[in-house]
Amino acid sequence: MTQSVVVQVGQCGNQIGCRFWELALQEYAHFNKKRLYDDATGAFFHNVDLTSRNKGVYCSNNGVVQLLKARAVLLDMEERVISQMMKGSLRDVFDHTQVLTGMSGAGNNWAVGYMMYGLNYKDKIVEQLRKAAEQCDCLQSFFLIHSTGGGTGSGLGTRVLSLLKDEFPEVCRIVTPVFPSVNDDVVVSPYNTALALRELTENADCVLPVENQSLEDILNMQRSSRAGRRRPTMNRLIGSEYSLDARNEIVANMLLNLTSAARFDGSLNMDLNEIAMNLVPFPQMHYLVPSLSPLYTLADVGAPSKRMNQLFNNAFSRSHQLIKADPKHSLYLACSLVARGNVQVSDLRRNIDRLKPSLHFVSWNPEGWKTSLCSVPPVGHSQSLLVLANNTAVKSTFMELREQFIKLYRNKAHLHHYLQVDGMEQSLFSEAVTSLDSLIEEYHCLDVEARKLIPDAPRIKIAK
Repeated sequence: MTQSVVVQVGQCGNQIGCRFWELALQEYAHFNKKRLYDDATGAFFHNVDLTSRNKGVYCSNNGVVQLLKARAVLLDMEERVISQMMKGSLRDVFDHTQVLTGMSGAGNNWAVGYMMYGLNYKDKIVEQLRKAAEQCDCLQSFFLIHSTGGGTGSGLGTRVLSLLKDEFPEVCRIVTPVFPSVNDDVVVSPYNTALALRELTENADCVLPVENQSLEDILNMQRSSRAGRRRPTMNRLIGSEYSLDARNEIVANMLLNLTSAARFDGSLNMDLNEIAMNLVPFPQMHYLVPSLSPLYTLADVGAPSKRMNQLFNNAFSRSHQLIKADPKHSLYLACSLVARGNVQVSDLRRNIDRLKPSLHFVSWNPEGWKTSLCSVPPVGHSQSLLVLANNTAVKSTFMELREQFIKLYRNKAHLHHYLQVDGMEQSLFSEAVTSLDSLIEEYHCLDVEARKLIPDAPRIKIAK
């Protein structure tokens, strides 16, 4: 039995993580009627002996009453979000030994999160990571969840990633970063994201980026599709609070599908390590485009199920992607399918053959498909499909980020806020954009070589 540890950093990372644990417990409770602690439960939870008065209790096979504890580390330099979690429905799932909080936050400054807090809290963070690892019989992977637009998520989040690489170099590091939208209210988010992206490129094994703008577009699409219907849940679609909860729900469900093979049985389960092994042909090109069907949110449980053909059509459409890209008109390096529910291998093969003519794969990997079948469907649905595509389409996201970064850096806007932090040097900005240029060039060269595309215009050079 293998186990994984989830590391949640910053407000965004902890809110998504909170929803992930809530939904994971719901799945276990729904499909494990006898509440026995088994291999599926042990993948992301360990158990401790307690009385049965707690709501989240499972009983082991020998009759000893035990309480599930999440295999998680919770970090934030503001205590509000984690404090709310510790008082809510998950209060028995975490304890103070898994939590590290500060008081002042990182002020939307990557340097404060990476340099200041990363240095001041390094020993405590490493201690918590080691404790979480020691509770695993066979540690398979770390999941890191954070945002890149603010200071704690981008700075401390990528510092933790660096520590994971140093302390556990043989353990797979899978990262879900949430990228800000173009109109993000944090004016320096392009700085934070570019600085964080360099660390993600150097230190992660596999990155599943999510864009806030894509999540908002998904919610707008769902609002429009429900506009003519009268449903009791419609009042929950109004207001920013629902929008935030629903976005977190989408990302959490993506992670539930990704980890389903580790948590439940299946006829063709995929080891989490196989994601990086099969989908990442070149070390730095480890950014995967995630898409999910159905795109269920808080209002969707119990919605009519879709046929497998429709699930495939949706999962390979831009409207169901968690990042704004165009894989169908770009080049696939590899593609993974994670299906849940009553799905047959023949269903997957038939739909792969049906879609193949419209998808462009690199010449040296024309059969670059990795499939996984988990027999347990999501709660409230009969089937689901997660697609992870290693595709050159992510280049457009990086090019847009580079353009936003250059607009700020050309005028040295807000630079002094970063340079006043001990250890932060202006050369790190140059290195960040150089890393970004190199990543864009790698994807671009594959496009040019494999599809004989016309080269892009000369790259923008960073202002001196």
